[in-house]
Amino acid sequence: MTISPSSTSCTYTIEERHNGDLVIFFAGSMNAESSPALIKQLQENLSGNRLNTITANLDGVTYFDDFGAIVLFELKHMMAGTKGLFQIVDANRRAADILSQVNFDAHERNAPAKKRRSRNLFIHLGETTIHEISNIRMLVSFLGSLVLCLVSVLIHPKRLRLEDTITHMEKIGVDALPIVALISFLLGLIIAFMSSIQLQQFGANIYVASLVALAMASELGPIMTAIVVAGRSGSAIAAEISSMKISEEIDALFSMGFDATLFLAVPRVIAAVAVLPLLTLFADLFAVTGGLVVGVFILDLTVGSYIGQTIDTLTLFEVSWGMAKSVIFAFLIGWIACLRGFQARGGAAAVGNAATSAVVSSIFVIILFDSIFAVIRSYW
Repeated sequence: MTISPSSTSCTYTIEERHNGDLVIFFAGSMNAESSPALIKQLQENLSGNRLNTITANLDGVTYFDDFGAIVLFELKHMMAGTKGLFQIVDANRRAADILSQVNFDAHERNAPAKKRRSRNLFIHLGETTIHEISNIRMLVSFLGSLVLCLVSVLIHPKRLRLEDTITHMEKIGVDALPIVALISFLLGLIIAFMSSIQLQQFGANIYVASLVALAMASELGPIMTAIVVAGRSGSAIAAEISSMKISEEIDALFSMGFDATLFLAVPRVIAAVAVLPLLTLFADLFAVTGGLVVGVFILDLTVGSYIGQTIDTLTLFEVSWGMAKSVIFAFLIGWIACLRGFQARGGAAAVGNAATSAVVSSIFVIILFDSIFAVIRSYW
């Protein structure tokens, strides 16, 4: 059977052998003009037939390009659907080169998708448990390594990379001050405004200052500052270290005899611990300023009375408690961010995954420890 699709420059002849196998003899140019009609005609003539083998004979092909390869891909796909065999014979040099370039023999793009088997619930649970246990083991192992390095720096201060530590203090602390100040100012303003709605009913406007000062100094100031630093600086730390991990710079440090934890993690952790309490103190000041704006312009309080009430309410213990918590939060942020960076595996996507994981894990740990501190204080 010889078929010449209209508006094409290629014909093909189908010859059926005695065992039901088909041989298709192509002749002419298998190019962009002829391929669409060839594919349509072949699908009409071969669909619905149970075929064991199809052999494409390219001996009569005068011109062959990647569009001709698409025709052969369609035939291969048809045979994959029937679990039959497809083969090519008598291909000229050009056709063989093009088929080699598109990796025709090993190409699985046209193979039917395998049905995904449902995973056993117990197997999935076991794999997840093993994975989480491995993460916890790595978490504790890195914590021990970090603590040992910090102790080593305390005993031998010259091991600390001081210039890098100062640079990280600037990035984590100074550069974060504007956003921390803005958020704290707005937070103090909101707390003062919302509390004034209730306190005005009892003529207790002056206690708005007490509420803002206590809430920010002991609770909201440390935790909000830590969350901002985790989102801003924690993600940056994880991204920096993960990119070094993927580019094998950390492996190069090991090969040169450097301790990567001491070289990369310790300066960042010390910088975070040094500047986060100061950021928390600034956050408290800006929050009080936000409350002062509400007190003066909405509650008709004087600047002197508002500041005096704030000073009378705040104690050294409240301020110290908030700054002590910020020290713990800073250590947690540095620890988690560095860990996620060292855990990075794969390509460029691993950098984004490490940064995201660092932020999420840091915020979770911060809130967890803050709740623990609240329970400890309630029973103190």
